[in-house]
Amino acid sequence: MCEGRDLPDAVIDAALRHPDRVIRRALARNRYVDPARLAPLATDPSGIVRGWLASGPRHYPRSVRPLPDDILVTLLTAQDGGEDGKVTENDIIGELESSRQIPLSFYRSMAGREHPELRIRATWRWQSLTPAQRAGLLDDPDPAVREAAQDRSWELDPERVEARLPSFGSRSKPFVLGTCALSPALVEQCFADGTVHPLARNRHTPAYAVARLARHPEAEVRALVAARPDLGPDLVAELRKDPDDDVRMRARLHPFPRTWAEYWAIHAVIGHGPDCACPTTEPDTEPDAQPSPDWFAACAASGEPVLRQVAASWPGLPAELVETLAQDDDEEVRIRLACHHPLAPPRLLLDVFVTHPAHRPHLLTLPAFPRTGRTHLIGHPDPEVRALAAADPALPEPPVEDPDESVRRAAAANPSLTPEALEALLADPRTAEGAAANPSLPVPRMHALLDRCLNGAATPPPAARR
Repeated sequence: MCEGRDLPDAVIDAALRHPDRVIRRALARNRYVDPARLAPLATDPSGIVRGWLASGPRHYPRSVRPLPDDILVTLLTAQDGGEDGKVTENDIIGELESSRQIPLSFYRSMAGREHPELRIRATWRWQSLTPAQRAGLLDDPDPAVREAAQDRSWELDPERVEARLPSFGSRSKPFVLGTCALSPALVEQCFADGTVHPLARNRHTPAYAVARLARHPEAEVRALVAARPDLGPDLVAELRKDPDDDVRMRARLHPFPRTWAEYWAIHAVIGHGPDCACPTTEPDTEPDAQPSPDWFAACAASGEPVLRQVAASWPGLPAELVETLAQDDDEEVRIRLACHHPLAPPRLLLDVFVTHPAHRPHLLTLPAFPRTGRTHLIGHPDPEVRALAAADPALPEPPVEDPDESVRRAAAANPSLTPEALEALLADPRTAEGAAANPSLPVPRMHALLDRCLNGAATPPPAARR
């Protein structure tokens, strides 16, 4: 109960103060309660409770709400891992950093935070900082912050990158080659040993190397280059005549990717397919960190389906463009709109639910998902779809005899059922669980059920007495 649904304030308060850490731990992973209400758990005596708060909702939902700044600061600056001694403060921080609960805006603000530990952590994302932030950290009054900043500044120094690369393991080298400033010698080494894929998406790759990559024999490499925002017109024209369909398509996207933010917005969509269930994060609010609204609007009107998919993935798209994309000829445009935009029409959400099972868990969490108007699906061959229809309160006769258990449970919980009908369903083990959850169940009957459960728990069952 504490983890799986929204709760009244009084219940939240009781759970926060509960002496059993199992209760507090369950509340820590509640995805429905306002995260600000969970602030006391950030200083919970139990490190396990703090760790569960840091790790976020169970089952890794596609969309995760960020934690408020005060909770993030508390978890990131803690000096211990709790009185139970099961985890360390670093274990908790590790859970937090992989949970997607830290918004990009918080990462950007860490460079100016009062606590030195947060400013040190700001240096870990050196390239995402502004030049002014980097300069401030290099001249920070705290010597530990200055040392961390000096240590991280190597990422933009080609000679230091070259010197450090041999010390990195095989897993880290592609990241370094794909993000850091590279010396001419290192670029030549990549061409010599065939590790050019990271170069193709590295914004620091020099122009002469980009030109070589645009003529690489592997189509995959040419495709990565084709949408770069720093391509000259001659290379764009050449790639638009490439023998590979994917390369030509990406080259046609010019002049849309004029900035790296626009390039990455396209890269996050292109080639993912209609069943893509990649996690989503809160949009970065910094003006330079994401494309402009005008750019997204231009994408929505583009003749290229990929660009319309990009527009459909942006939750800030205006209502009139949402309505247009909801009727787009390209299925992936409609699917992305349903999964990403808060104004996507309910009829579209329902259509995607029926046709693409991969998106069902996410769609059911959306406020706009229709709770009625589903009765026409009651004969659908997929039991998950029938269960959705069985819960529609407009259904005249919920299918409590359906051969599938999930459909029977949903039908028994349908609020259209009368108290008399519920009595029969409560007596049937096949439908009792759904009937007990039915909101039409009279309050006195609820109390009677609870009393029977409590009394039964204190009395050994007949099988045990025998």
